[in-house]
Amino acid sequence: KKNEVINASDGYARNFLFPKNLAVEATTENMQKLNSQNQAKQYKKDLEKEQAQQIAKKLEDITLEIKVQAGENGKIFGSVSSKEISENLEKKYKIAIDKKKIDLKEPIKVLGIKTVEAKLFEGVTGKIKVNVIV
Repeated sequence: KKNEVINASDGYARNFLFPKNLAVEATTENMQKLNSQNQAKQYKKDLEKEQAQQIAKKLEDITLEIKVQAGENGKIFGSVSSKEISENLEKKYKIAIDKKKIDLKEPIKVLGIKTVEAKLFEGVTGKIKVNVIV
């Protein structure tokens, strides 16, 4: 696999892997390149995780209000989906979360406050309070 260091026999490496550009020799220069690439990837991943944690903190303070039409008994016409939650967060609070990352087991079909989780990054989830009003 790419960026993987393995031990291969000399003949296999010299006659098959190197001519087909499937591998390069593990010289100090190549190893330094690989280490710097891995460090850059790790740094980028750490930045993304930090941004996800900041968004999760912002979401704790937010109560997202979504207006819908409802009948007399409190049942709403249609439902509130993860797409609507994502769009309203973008419009009102300028927080962009993909609708696929919002963990809504089933669409919201009743009035009131409901807490919804959003998977922002590996191990980082944010909780969104959604208030469905008339």
